[in-house]
Amino acid sequence: MEQEVVTGVAYSRNEAQVTLRGVKDQPGVAAHIFGPLAEVGLNVDMIIQNISPDGEQADITFTVLDDQVARARELIDQKRDELDADSVMFKTGVSKISIIGIGMRSHAGVAAKMFACLAEKSINILAITTSEIKISVLIDEAYTELAVRSLHEAYGLDQVGQKDRAGT
Repeated sequence: MEQEVVTGVAYSRNEAQVTLRGVKDQPGVAAHIFGPLAEVGLNVDMIIQNISPDGEQADITFTVLDDQVARARELIDQKRDELDADSVMFKTGVSKISIIGIGMRSHAGVAAKMFACLAEKSINILAITTSEIKISVLIDEAYTELAVRSLHEAYGLDQVGQKDRAGT
């Protein structure tokens, strides 16, 4: 029997999403955003950058803990002129849901299965990041438990505990 690629589901509540739209796409912009946040000890996660079709501007999205968003907002406001962003958006009350396993990049369909599972439950995805061992999505916090339960079921992880308890 082939071993499942996804071996677990993890989540983190109380996340906040920060998006800077229309920053210049040039060297040093990311350093100007993330340097000051790091200097005051704010942990940043799920960094995503998208370049505009003309290649002149970028949108940068990242997450911080919900209780750190006020400090992140303050620092970004202080750097607003330097960053020259068209707009900055802050969204609180979001959760990060991750499926975890080894070799996800070499197994087709792992991400598609996750996205289809969430879509089936009408859970909108706000952001996506991937790595060799993890695919993470950002969703509205109200859907956290439904997403975790549904993903456990989709990847057969709900069966593991039942088999262990049944002695099989």
